Amino acid sequence: MKVLLIAMYHPELVRGGSQLVAYELFHGLREVPGIEPVLLCSADSNSPAMFKNGACITGFDQRENEFLFLSQDYDCVWQKLPLPGHAEAFAEFLRRIDPDVVHFQHFLAYGIDYLTLTRKVLPRARIVFTAHEFLTICAADGHMLRKTDGSLCEQASQVRCHQCLPALSPEMFFLRERWMKAHLGAVDIFTVPSRFMIDVYARWGLAAEKFLHVPNGLNMPPLPARSSGTGRRNRFGFFGQMVDVKGLPVLLEAVNMLRAEGFEDFTVEINGENINFASPERRREIEAFLAEEEARPVAERRVIFNGGYHHGQIGARMARVDWVVVPSTWWEIFCLVISEAWHFGRPVIASNKGGPAERITDGKDGLLFELGDARALAGTMRRAATETKLWDKLADGITPPTPREAMVQGYLAAYEEAAAKQKLAAE
Repeated sequence: MKVLLIAMYHPELVRGGSQLVAYELFHGLREVPGIEPVLLCSADSNSPAMFKNGACITGFDQRENEFLFLSQDYDCVWQKLPLPGHAEAFAEFLRRIDPDVVHFQHFLAYGIDYLTLTRKVLPRARIVFTAHEFLTICAADGHMLRKTDGSLCEQASQVRCHQCLPALSPEMFFLRERWMKAHLGAVDIFTVPSRFMIDVYARWGLAAEKFLHVPNGLNMPPLPARSSGTGRRNRFGFFGQMVDVKGLPVLLEAVNMLRAEGFEDFTVEINGENINFASPERRREIEAFLAEEEARPVAERRVIFNGGYHHGQIGARMARVDWVVVPSTWWEIFCLVISEAWHFGRPVIASNKGGPAERITDGKDGLLFELGDARALAGTMRRAATETKLWDKLADGITPPTPREAMVQGYLAAYEEAAAKQKLAAE
């Protein structure tokens, strides 16, 4: 069985959760007898050196079955690429690869209409779509986060969407929804990494029975020895992208609050990158804090900025902290950082909505705090740093995260379910 994986970005060009999952799946499928995976990743202006004059699709780094889709001028509201030549190149690529399964791990930089194009070019192929956020529902980056006040959006509507993006009329959002659903009709099976997403999509009007829950899995580096020290567990770590919705400013504000209370027996290590994708306001806020911290005498510094990291470095970074903090201010669909923290035996302190709330049991394997509430986070951090045996209790309650092999088997089951859906529809 030949499986074509369509992904957003190559993780060696732009790091991120969905691209890492797609790459893990690609390598995991390679290990399954009888499966031939092919990977197509998008590239855009963030990787200008990858572009070749006149090319729409190229190989990547002379690697077997790894390709780049060179995208530009993408329309993020309608999720469409207005370049007919790219659609023609994609169609020709489909014909040449001739896969049994086309698995869209993402459509960003390609276009939602590429689902319909795939069905037209390969009418008998199984089409599987994995949702890593709510891009089809929400035109505001798929985060379902209200731009008016920063609150979580429970359900989209024409008026509510217009309030977030007032340059577009309510009628435009009516048309956008019809556009999205028309192309999603080409999909045989949807998969989501967290169960709560099924309810969100069902409220929007998609059939819940077409969804399967397939948790993200990683092939992790070997475990470092878990510290057995008896001192305070007062070392906190942030891991991931430094973009707005990851909530790093909430953590930094909590640090300021702890200092104002006279509590300074802690450290926070920031392991992050991609601040260039943050809004100018948030970027200035983060950079100003880090500059001020760097200007303090060494003995007074509580926050250490380590920069980005590669997958193989995460064990060493995790070994330097006791707790991993996930202060996300959106639904945070799955959060691979939680899996990474659990793999290394680190309890997680996270916002109490979406994926983290589904995965973490408060007081058993981690701690939850009110989303976006820096004061609540500060109190939780102080408790974590001072309460005797709390860390040991939560670390002992951790369940090992989903391995890559289990994720691969979950997707193979989805491919078989897609075949069954096609057969049933043909009868």
